[in-house]
Amino acid sequence: MTAAALVGVFGVAGALLRFAVDSWFAHHTSIRSARGLEARGSGIRGTGHRERLHWPWATLSVNVLGCFVIGAAHAMALKFGLAPEWHAALATGLAGALTTFSSWTTATVRLLTEARFGSAALNVAANLVLGFGAAAAGLALATQG
Repeated sequence: MTAAALVGVFGVAGALLRFAVDSWFAHHTSIRSARGLEARGSGIRGTGHRERLHWPWATLSVNVLGCFVIGAAHAMALKFGLAPEWHAALATGLAGALTTFSSWTTATVRLLTEARFGSAALNVAANLVLGFGAAAAGLALATQG
């Protein structure tokens, strides 16, 4: 019962943090003209106005941060004998609500449908490489000292 409550509380915190990161990036993304995409034959119908081009910075950020939390939680569980319910609260609740496989997949599919193949490949590679790197950094930082 305690583990479920902790996962729920930390899950709410992770979801709110993800929402905050998503909102911040939504308000601070660069604006470029979509005319360049039209000229390359991407199939995007631009209005001739400056439009926001999607690149999933928020998803990458929360996935990397969540991987760091998972690595740190695992290391703290080993080093300090963290109780299983606290490990579940951090890894499953906080990191689980913070990270998003579905958004990552959706963003990659969106980039592919926009014929932005390099960006799609970069999105996949960046999430995997930086995610594993962040988990390793979390493990390393939490086990120091």
